Amino acid sequence: MQEIHYKDMKFNPFNLIGDEWMLVTAGDEASCNTMTASWEHLGCLWGHNDPTAVIYLRPSRYTKEFVDEEGYFSLCVMDKSFKKQMAYLGSVSGRDEDKIGKVGLTPVYADNTVYFEEAKLALVCKKLYLSELQESGFLYQDTIDENYPQRDFHTMYVGKIEKVLVRNDEYLK
Repeated sequence: MQEIHYKDMKFNPFNLIGDEWMLVTAGDEASCNTMTASWEHLGCLWGHNDPTAVIYLRPSRYTKEFVDEEGYFSLCVMDKSFKKQMAYLGSVSGRDEDKIGKVGLTPVYADNTVYFEEAKLALVCKKLYLSELQESGFLYQDTIDENYPQRDFHTMYVGKIEKVLVRNDEYLK
């Protein structure tokens, strides 16, 4: 993969997150885990004009343990040909099996985290902030009823995007 500057990226974040999904991954050479996620935000925060990613993880997710433990996480966008594998990675726990190996992904341990050799885009993020979503913060009961019937509120993580890696020019201006 080739490193590029975030200002040289070209994509629609709504398509990237909503349609293509991402793999949220954390860990080290000894152990890592990943999960498919489609709830993220990309932008700038806190007046530094530094690029940031915001991810949301439920307390039950095994990947959350890795993100909590590590100072970094990655977001990987895969080619559409990986849609079946991504669905699997989002529905099976890494507690129960080596799901990364089972779907044939190759972990790369670099830049303080793990990303995948097969990714077409990898964002390496330094964890800056985390907070559990609180029921009292929701303005509409429907949001809670539709998304949190078991009251298993996500933890929100803000990460500074420290490195952008691309496989080809698809994301370049």
